[in-house]
Amino acid sequence: MKTRGIHLQYTFGEPDQRGADLRNPLFDLLGAVREYGSIQHAAKALGASYRHVWGSLKQWEEALGESLVTWTQGQPSRLTPFADRLLWAETRARTRLTPHIEALRVELERVLTEAFDGSQQVLTVYASHDVALPRLRELASADERLHIDLRFAGSVDALRALAEGRCLVAGFHVPRIQTAAPLFSQALKPLLKPGLHKLIGCTRRMQGLIVAPGNPLGLRTLQDLASRPVRFVNRQEGSATRLLADHLLQQAAVDAAAITSFFDPPEDSHLAVAAAIASGLGDVGLGIEAAAQAFGLSFVPIVAEDYFLVCLKDTLEHPAVLRLRQVLQGQRWQQALKTLPGYEVAEEIGEVLSLTRALPWWTLKGSRSSGVSMSRKQPASSSAASQVS
Repeated sequence: MKTRGIHLQYTFGEPDQRGADLRNPLFDLLGAVREYGSIQHAAKALGASYRHVWGSLKQWEEALGESLVTWTQGQPSRLTPFADRLLWAETRARTRLTPHIEALRVELERVLTEAFDGSQQVLTVYASHDVALPRLRELASADERLHIDLRFAGSVDALRALAEGRCLVAGFHVPRIQTAAPLFSQALKPLLKPGLHKLIGCTRRMQGLIVAPGNPLGLRTLQDLASRPVRFVNRQEGSATRLLADHLLQQAAVDAAAITSFFDPPEDSHLAVAAAIASGLGDVGLGIEAAAQAFGLSFVPIVAEDYFLVCLKDTLEHPAVLRLRQVLQGQRWQQALKTLPGYEVAEEIGEVLSLTRALPWWTLKGSRSSGVSMSRKQPASSSAASQVS
């Protein structure tokens, strides 16, 4: 089979792109044909002529050496099996790369901002990935002349970046639980110190099971995964959602070894989990509702969690941090959260919080006991501190 090369490039334009949106005319065209079942209607949706779309299809077929669309007089146009596989493969790849693409775009914007506008404040933030954070960046730039240099990383990696002075603010998320949480304690306590670090309320969201439309398998809890042969799309070692799964299994006294069907390799974001389920590669995964809705899937809520930003106490009065808090407390950020499925405005949004106030389990006894890990095999050298992102 002839090797097909991939070429990437970027352009300058109006600041209207959100997230890590990537456009490609081939996949836009295939998606439109699939949605509308007609080349003519697909052309209209794309704002192009029938002749242009038909010619483009033929050019792509020649370049790829495969048929893309089947068409019979009086019947809807359909993608060929190859085109279906191609479209899903591109969707999954783009979903997996979303945090990295967004980080690259943010870095390019940052250096351009510094070149054109030296008066704008720049704030470097290492943070666990969240679909709301790119919107926070937009509002900070528009409302407070604050450029957030947003770099996605695991929660532990983000907190380490803060400890090493590579950023002023880090972002991480934890479930809203009142009981002892040994796994979270083991992961976070070495990196956060009462009196030295201060939390800033950012948002609240719901974690739950992402399942096929209508939840045909009737899955309601993680315990259900141990009682039936379902394909579970697991998260990678080092993710907070993986840690949450371990915590929930521990609380329910379920041995992770009882869950035998794992998606391999594991996925590294909520959107990637949803993409795998939507493509039929898995039956269920733990994630957020916004990811489920993005792929037309159903969602079973399980636990609410808080997303916190954290900085050193001494940097609370830094001009960039003050502007960040202004954005968090503004109406536009709160309205933006209300438009995201599964998100809500926390009562302490934008407020400075102590660790022990925000994390009730911080001082509970038994917080350093061991727990199960939702994986086939846990390396002997791994530590709980590497299990959060």
